[in-house]
Amino acid sequence: MSRQPFPPLVVLVGPTAVGKTALAIQLAERLNGEIVSADSRYLYRYMDIGTAKPSAAEQARVPHHLIDVTTPDQPWSLAQYQSAAFSAIGAIHARGRLPLLVGGTGQYVRAVVEGWQPPEGGQSPELRADLEARLATLGLDALVRQLRELDPESARSIDVFNPRRVVRALEVVLSTGRSFVGQRRKLPPRLAIHQFGLSLPRTLLYARIDQRVDSMLASGLVEEVRGLVARGYHWELPALSAIGYRQIGQYLRGECDLKAAADRIRRDTRVFVRRQTNWFKPDDPAIAWRDVSQVFADDLAEVVSKAVGS
Repeated sequence: MSRQPFPPLVVLVGPTAVGKTALAIQLAERLNGEIVSADSRYLYRYMDIGTAKPSAAEQARVPHHLIDVTTPDQPWSLAQYQSAAFSAIGAIHARGRLPLLVGGTGQYVRAVVEGWQPPEGGQSPELRADLEARLATLGLDALVRQLRELDPESARSIDVFNPRRVVRALEVVLSTGRSFVGQRRKLPPRLAIHQFGLSLPRTLLYARIDQRVDSMLASGLVEEVRGLVARGYHWELPALSAIGYRQIGQYLRGECDLKAAADRIRRDTRVFVRRQTNWFKPDDPAIAWRDVSQVFADDLAEVVSKAVGS
């Protein structure tokens, strides 16, 4: 497959709603590839509409990995994801095919690309139980404020909308006195990594976000969230704090009307897009950026094919 010393891994990143799914499927079809998801929300079963998960028809076109692998009440740690991603990549290589790591969850992508190793120490069941109790009584914002005071580096880097990650970061800094992110060690994987970023002018991207929210609501997002609750998944779960689910939850609990919930989804998605630039920087020399309003799948397939030496 490759003339390079290590087997290739193509990484496709970019902000939410830029069009990664569609382009990745086209690339995989042209390059004998398989897709490994790097989207933290795709892990969960029963959460399809609000996550903009690839449809069954799209998943049937090329093999997809790390989608629908757990339930909303059984979140994966970053280490679990990293291990499963490396296993999937190795299996794809063993089949003589090209793995494409695709997604917008920066921590997932970097954990694979840079080979993050977990911080030493910082495991305290008692402290974690106390933090989770505070989360339940005081809410996520209170823990995020504490993290910003104690470990601003981690507060800038991790997904502060994810209660599990906030609790873990606080557990480490309170146990060790050192930054959670600052303790990360790296062991780069033995892979020839080729990273490509997809971009759009901000006005076009925001228009796509608005269109996506409208489409989600028309496709049954409210019913999907109502169905999750009917299955017994409670509002405090980290999975239900994801953008889209959190705001529709507010609507279903009578805290706002549906229009306000939709407006909050649009607003919070735009905020999330701006935060994604902390992970995928336009000036990062490791990422070859392409404006998707000006590039076609065949063009990118040719570039990727040359990069991996196939």
